[in-house]
Amino acid sequence: MKDTFFDFTPETLEPWCTARGMPRFVGSQLIRWVYERGVTDPLQMTDIAKRNQECIASEMEFEQSVMMVSQLATDGTRKILLGWPKESSNTLPLLEPPTRRTECVMIPSEDRRTACVSSQVGCPVGCRFCASGIGGLEGNLTAGRIIEQVHRLRLEPSVGRISHVVFMGMGEPLANLGAVRDAIRTLNAPWGFGISARRITVSTVGLPAAIRQFCEFELPVTLALSLHAPNDELRRQIIPWAQYSTIDELLDACDEWFQRTGRELTFEYILLGGFNDRPQHAEELAVLARRMRANVNLIRYNEVEGLPFGRPSSDDVHRFQEVLRERGVNSHIRASRGRDIAAACGQLRHRSLSGVTGLNVVPTIDPSPSA
Repeated sequence: MKDTFFDFTPETLEPWCTARGMPRFVGSQLIRWVYERGVTDPLQMTDIAKRNQECIASEMEFEQSVMMVSQLATDGTRKILLGWPKESSNTLPLLEPPTRRTECVMIPSEDRRTACVSSQVGCPVGCRFCASGIGGLEGNLTAGRIIEQVHRLRLEPSVGRISHVVFMGMGEPLANLGAVRDAIRTLNAPWGFGISARRITVSTVGLPAAIRQFCEFELPVTLALSLHAPNDELRRQIIPWAQYSTIDELLDACDEWFQRTGRELTFEYILLGGFNDRPQHAEELAVLARRMRANVNLIRYNEVEGLPFGRPSSDDVHRFQEVLRERGVNSHIRASRGRDIAAACGQLRHRSLSGVTGLNVVPTIDPSPSA
């Protein structure tokens, strides 16, 4: 069984090299080739001795995932479907595609390239409006597999350097906290992707104990709370895990986050047409946001086939924001990016090509559900 590159740091890669009779500096060479240049074929790493190239190629795996589908939305958003082996192996059998699949997204703007990554295969939370939890949780992603998503996205056409990362893909990041922290360290490290910690956001549905544990993290990342309702009764109707903790308990943990890190919190709030988008809901939300001095990101619901919610009207969305601003709350309406390829917030799911038509779709292996 091969070792996997993205699970290594310089401190662990150098002894790996010396244990195989290579100089310590080969570890630094590998780091530069992969993170600076995006090269993952040891035989193309021209400043590494031939015998060392061959040793690395035989004992190290660089890309565990199989690129199954790549889609480009009309607004420039790029979504890729990656297949993962259940266990790390020396080869991925292309005739038997891996059954564990995740989606990740690159969202472009004038001055940034944001990678939206998954932390789990599926999701254990099962929010009633979200596609990612359909089918439940299949497993956690390792730190290396989280990092590999960013690597894969930056190699897509017209993407280039990733400037921001949001843990808002499939899964609940704080339910896989160890791997998420390790991945963030590599994303932030000068030898890794060199992404500022302040440009990395971790979004959670709210686990008070995990939030308090996350307070110990040494890097000043941004924490976003997926609130989605201004009171417990409404929240429990759409978020099953809301039965385990009240909003007050969540905000107490978030207050500890702010006191210990000095980092302001963001509330993520999906507006579901006719459900949680009334002016009285905005008034309740304003009280919570002012208590925390939190920013509020308002997100129009992005439809998911088979789920019972609808997209709110533009008038209702703007009225909701107006109520918040009248009460002194800093709020923004987030644009829905990639809706035509189901890449927008709440739409990520391990989809195959089934039903995809009229889009820029690039399949790389047969992704049929029977695989």
